Amino acid sequence: MHAFTIAVVDDDLNIRNLVEAYLHKEQFHTIGLGSAEEALQLWANDPPDLWVLDIMLPGMDGYELCRRIRDEADVPIIMISAKDNEVDKILGIELGGDDYLVKPFSPRELVARVKRQLQRWYKSRAAAEPADATRAASSPPAWQTSVDVGDLRILPNERRVFLGKEELDLTFKEFDLLRAFAEHPNRAFTRDELLVLVWGDDYFGSDRAVDHLIKRLRKKAERLPIEAVWGHGYRLRADGGDHA
Repeated sequence: MHAFTIAVVDDDLNIRNLVEAYLHKEQFHTIGLGSAEEALQLWANDPPDLWVLDIMLPGMDGYELCRRIRDEADVPIIMISAKDNEVDKILGIELGGDDYLVKPFSPRELVARVKRQLQRWYKSRAAAEPADATRAASSPPAWQTSVDVGDLRILPNERRVFLGKEELDLTFKEFDLLRAFAEHPNRAFTRDELLVLVWGDDYFGSDRAVDHLIKRLRKKAERLPIEAVWGHGYRLRADGGDHA
């Protein structure tokens, strides 16, 4: 884990220094930042492997920062806050946070959660890629293994998605969610089923994370025929639904 860089965003210098000290003990490299604006500069120039974000920041708050990062990537985000209201926790998860810790917290617990999120995320990324060059060379061409539903074409080996002639720029979770739908067109998935398929069976957060991820997909491609199934979950219409 020593190669990973953790960005700690908190305007409280004492908390920031304490968190960084504990992360250093575990051989993590850290970058301490006091505002969301500084964090956005880091994100644009040299993004870290994981974010620890305080919600109450001067200027732009942690919620908005989390949303902006999550719109572009699925990098792990742990949110910290003095707010322990359930609504605040749910909002943090809905906006894309992977974990939520209430202040005051044990620095050791935060380190444990950092390790857990990195293990889950980078294990899933490794699983999405060929195990080695031999396996990659032996894989059939992408056109032979595409998943097609109407105008939607998914190339799993390349992790590329096309809607008509347009290629969609998707994050890992967006890709995994859309692939699950496309491999089972017209099937109605519950939110819990989608959580297991995309986030893993050890995910602890709210199932509203599914709603937020689908909103992100629809924002990137309004023509995707994903529809809500009242009282159940979501499905991808093979005939294009109302978007045809």
